[in-house]
Amino acid sequence: MDENFLLQSETAEKLYHEHAAKMPIIDYHCHLIPQQVAEDKHFSSITEVWLGGDHYKWRAMRSNGVPERFCTGKDTTDWEKFEKWAETVPYTFRNPLYHWTHLELKTAFGIDKILNPKTAREIYDEANEKIKNDPSLSARGLMLKYNVETVCTTDDPVDSLEYHIKTRESGFKVKMLPTWRPDKAMAVEVPANFRAYVEKLAEVSGVTISKFQDMLDALQKRHDFFAEQGCKLSDHGIEEFYAEDYTDAEINAIFDKVYAGNELSREEILKFKSCMMIKFAEMDYETSWAQQFHYGAIRDNNTKMFNLLGPDTGFDSIGQFTTAKAMSKFLNKLTMEGKLTKTILYCLNPSDNEVIATMLGNFQDGTIPGKIQFGSGWWFLDQKDGMQKQMNSLSLLGLLSRFVGMLTDSRSFLSYPRHEYFRRIMCNLIATDVENGEIPYEEWDRLCQMVEDISYYNAKNYFQF
Repeated sequence: MDENFLLQSETAEKLYHEHAAKMPIIDYHCHLIPQQVAEDKHFSSITEVWLGGDHYKWRAMRSNGVPERFCTGKDTTDWEKFEKWAETVPYTFRNPLYHWTHLELKTAFGIDKILNPKTAREIYDEANEKIKNDPSLSARGLMLKYNVETVCTTDDPVDSLEYHIKTRESGFKVKMLPTWRPDKAMAVEVPANFRAYVEKLAEVSGVTISKFQDMLDALQKRHDFFAEQGCKLSDHGIEEFYAEDYTDAEINAIFDKVYAGNELSREEILKFKSCMMIKFAEMDYETSWAQQFHYGAIRDNNTKMFNLLGPDTGFDSIGQFTTAKAMSKFLNKLTMEGKLTKTILYCLNPSDNEVIATMLGNFQDGTIPGKIQFGSGWWFLDQKDGMQKQMNSLSLLGLLSRFVGMLTDSRSFLSYPRHEYFRRIMCNLIATDVENGEIPYEEWDRLCQMVEDISYYNAKNYFQF
């Protein structure tokens, strides 16, 4: 993993080193904990900053036969967890974790060594010594080290955003903005949970909620508050697109029913979700936000482990949903109403790549370059093969040149090398076409600008940060 890692030609090397590498990072979708940024968290060990909350690594460790107590347990030490990860790393050949692990060690800690059981203690001690004494390894320090310009966290409408405000008022160089993630306002499957959420929404918004319109009024107040705090994006984690026909009377009745604690039918659930997606999209249009849709995951497959550990612990997978018609109907309805804002579509199943790549062209309207975007390879697809397939589909059926590029989608401050990983892959992909004579070398200036745009400028201009 030398300076030309993943760069397979002189053209790729020039595109990366002279253009992509120097661009700042705009991480427009992540799951960083805002409090850690506001308080500039100093980590106790490499285990805390590297393995804590990283379900990618936990999945690999479980697959390698590591007992759960060394992944998420409270009765094991930081060293014991790290040791088990080091034992797993040599078994991750051809998994992106092998590359990410060593990129992170090298770029964050300056440790250019292969992690395995023989080197584990040496690397553990060296990293911990640096964490203890090097201020660039705190939460804020790492963001500065990686040349991060803007990050957008993922925040519920009921969140106070107090840590975003504190971070901004502290004068921190990196801009940390909230992202509106209103999934719980659509989650009517469990009436008691929905009622509890609506009551919390009423409390933070100051709106008394007894009917559906009251809930919309409360959400609008929170949407306005997010906009005041610099929010530029919404994000929606959905299994599939929802585009059922409904009437206002039906939605009012459905709200009354679920708010009273009664179970909804499958049809009622789909109608309510369809309505909420439209309402949220209209709010985003009014504020010129970009809306993001992450769809296609089957979450919490292992009920036993969900009961033990809760969500986001490594028991999710790619789903199969027939959602193209619903996606089209949803986007078309907003277009017909003149209320389709900037939109980014992310699929978790690569079999949907061409579906999305062709859907984009249906709703581009000439007002904004790349107004409807095919989001970067997401979750299980943010690896070399997944990124290449996403970019190839976009290239063949749309405009790769207008792509807003990579994001971390991560809770870890050590995930920024994923931007480097993406940029190297992207530069090599483009350079291969130049080397093969499929893109003229005479267009070198355009190529260089394309690389810089995908790495940085497209996102900066698209989101208006």
